[in-house]
Amino acid sequence: MNNTSLTTLRNLLILTLFLLVGMAVAFYLRPQPFEQRIALGEQLGGDFTLQGLNGPVSLADFRGKVVVMYIGYASCPDVCPTSLGILSTAMMKLNEAEQAQIQPLFISVDPQRDTPERLDEYARYFHPRMLGISGSRQQIDQVVKQYGSYYRIVQLEDSALDYAVDHTSRLYLIDRQGKLSSTLTHNSYPDELAQALRQLL
Repeated sequence: MNNTSLTTLRNLLILTLFLLVGMAVAFYLRPQPFEQRIALGEQLGGDFTLQGLNGPVSLADFRGKVVVMYIGYASCPDVCPTSLGILSTAMMKLNEAEQAQIQPLFISVDPQRDTPERLDEYARYFHPRMLGISGSRQQIDQVVKQYGSYYRIVQLEDSALDYAVDHTSRLYLIDRQGKLSSTLTHNSYPDELAQALRQLL
């Protein structure tokens, strides 16, 4: 084997090593699934305050009610409207007395585009009782951390949107005492969500 072949082989081995190290680091630093974090004993959930159309909105405002919460953004092209559609359909499966005891919340991780007015209109499109809320980047990051969620902004070239947001798609069910009870994935059935909400009433 000549020197050129040896140099090429060595470079390939070095590149392979860097690739494997990078994959290992990415695997180690990846966000842990919600269920795994619960299994490890991590306490998720808790109170927060964000901004709605009519001023500050705190989770504590809804003590005595069941809260169903979704974290996303109004420009989301797919999973957000799907998930909120499931939430809306599940609510319609409940009677008026049951619905009156449930507060749906939509939290936006895109405060740059999702003004209080836009969020209010977007949330109420799916259900008249749903509140759309957001806040500063620091406030949003705190809520996302508290609830074991995840998001990241992805720049889009040659797009009118400029950027998109990759995010966890999960419905959070919070009991009357303000404690996170369980979560459902965005592809859950409305009947499944309706039943889970009834169990918390």
